Amino acid sequence: MTPVLETRRLAKTYDTGGTQVLAVRGIDLTISRGEFVAIVGPSGCGKSTLLNLMAGLDRVTAGEVWLGGRRIDQLSETALARMRRQKVGFVFQFFNLMPTLSAIENVELPLLLVGRHRKEARDAASRLLDDLGLEDKYDAAPSQLSGGEQQRVALARALANTPDILLGDEPTGNLDSASSREVLALLRAARDRGQTLLLVTHDTRVAAAADRVVTLRDGLVNDDTELQAARPVTLPLDAGGPV
Repeated sequence: MTPVLETRRLAKTYDTGGTQVLAVRGIDLTISRGEFVAIVGPSGCGKSTLLNLMAGLDRVTAGEVWLGGRRIDQLSETALARMRRQKVGFVFQFFNLMPTLSAIENVELPLLLVGRHRKEARDAASRLLDDLGLEDKYDAAPSQLSGGEQQRVALARALANTPDILLGDEPTGNLDSASSREVLALLRAARDRGQTLLLVTHDTRVAAAADRVVTLRDGLVNDDTELQAARPVTLPLDAGGPV
């Protein structure tokens, strides 16, 4: 079976004031269709860099990135943008919502960009926001939403096109436990529909919900563990505070 996403000897070097910093050091990683994979590790180990390289948001220094059997690291910026609209959903750590659009307009935007009818896009956006407990926030601007609400809108936007793969950088990082429960339920539902999930996280509950946990350390894969059969996502009802 062709992997959904694959890296081969992937490396990324940054120049910081004349000093070369090797953030990713030759990673080989294969993600199969329908997998829910969590990437974990200490801060600065290369997790976000790896995710950005796999999404084509950053350029590789060496190695290859393959999406659906097609090498993407050598594509032009225009071709990469087209590929992301059609194949990839991305949840950014700091939301990246369009400030001049309402919550529902942010979610329907990727649908309109690929040519979906406006009513169809609005209906799909409404369902996603409802599933995330945001049915009363359709018309709110991002500036009128809390951090957790903005993160849920960003997740709905990433899922709108039913992408082949969803990449997320700390998708529950700004959520309380109740909101995390809703997000994890939506993620597992997407996985059960055959979508592939690859999430960078410090949240142990997200990692526990995954099918596989990849641990990075110093820009290398330190461990790659397939968990036992997928378990239902359960979070303690009395848990409080941010996750």
